[in-house]
Amino acid sequence: MSRRCELTAKGPQVGHKVSHSNHKTKRRFLPNLCNVTLISDTLGRSVRLRVSTNALKSVDHRGGLDAFLTKASAGDLSPKALELKRQIEKKKLAAAS
Repeated sequence: MSRRCELTAKGPQVGHKVSHSNHKTKRRFLPNLCNVTLISDTLGRSVRLRVSTNALKSVDHRGGLDAFLTKASAGDLSPKALELKRQIEKKKLAAAS
């Protein structure tokens, strides 16, 4: 399983571990990922995603999963989240008609 957030595409970064003697060795900074169940109001069901804690705060700030996915760009989303976005937009169009 890749260490990448399904909503924000945040992944591992590379940096240096610096010792007291200022000796630098390569290391990886991994994102803080959690397996979370989020509820989609439009679809009326829950969805399991692997997201970073930073993305959870963003979802909360934007007013839920549906609002976050409609504003998110398609390039940042995982295939699973992209399919959810399409389903939500399709359902909203059907409700508006």
